[in-house]
Amino acid sequence: MNITTRTSSITNAFINSIIPVITPSINDIREALAILALEPESLLCAYCGDPSTEWDHLRAIVKDKRPTGYISEIRNLVPACGKCNQSKGNKEWSIWIVGDAPQAPKQRGIQDLEARMQRLHKYEEWGDVKPLNLEELIGEDLWEQHWKHWDTILRHMNEAQSTAVEVRQRVLDRLSSKSTDD
Repeated sequence: MNITTRTSSITNAFINSIIPVITPSINDIREALAILALEPESLLCAYCGDPSTEWDHLRAIVKDKRPTGYISEIRNLVPACGKCNQSKGNKEWSIWIVGDAPQAPKQRGIQDLEARMQRLHKYEEWGDVKPLNLEELIGEDLWEQHWKHWDTILRHMNEAQSTAVEVRQRVLDRLSSKSTDD
């Protein structure tokens, strides 16, 4: 276990903490589900048709360790199963869905894939979501301050990892010398 293996979790926390969540109206949800040909009573994954367990950002909110400008709102969210959501990650849905990623719908042999893709394209048109320029909206100073905190935490994590390696080695050395003393 390395402390630095958790840097992506820290990055996601820094991004998710600034991304607004806009609560949809019941009518917005109904309209969204109608476009996707889904029933609210038995919500299915928009990508593959398995039972939905979560909502996926159709357009990724994180890429290359920075926010994309897309936010959490109904026009950027679709019901998804865990397999699809995890497999898709931050990839472009229209490339991923027919790609060779493990658990991608094409790889799993989903039969009505073309119809699903047509509904997702229609959904994108309905949403017509444009990314926000977050830095411009909040101002350069506050934006830089936020990312300076992120950088400081990652730097401290790297320093902590170096210390952890040294601590582990000393413990191993003590254990080795103790066993040879016995």
